[in-house]
Amino acid sequence: MDRYYLDAVIGLLLEGVGDFITQLLTLPYLYISIFKIKSLPLTLAIIYNSLCDLAIGMIPLGIGDLMDIFKRSYMQNFKLIDGFIHGDRATISAVNKKAAITVVLIVLMVVVIYILVKLTIALMGYVWDVLAGLL
Repeated sequence: MDRYYLDAVIGLLLEGVGDFITQLLTLPYLYISIFKIKSLPLTLAIIYNSLCDLAIGMIPLGIGDLMDIFKRSYMQNFKLIDGFIHGDRATISAVNKKAAITVVLIVLMVVVIYILVKLTIALMGYVWDVLAGLL
């Protein structure tokens, strides 16, 4: 997804729903962190990275999709899982130390995503009204 910018392309082509669709591709990362590695801090980190990617991609007018090029959440999640699998002490320690703040950041990301959804709906309604007025 990150290497070929598919996240940004799908988000741009399917404005509004593309970012939600691409987030389904984080499910394997979640499966591995929950059921194979069994690490709550790792799972929280993956959820946070995914929510950040979703929030960035949801910024209206294609701006978020362009910014999605620079947010490499799939690669970040892969590196985190790889660090846990191979016992990289620095990665494991960093993820474990940030677990508590990650919960707070996840809640903040959910609020941001809610606001972005409301903004997108309002913007689409405004555009629809303008277009209807022109016809």
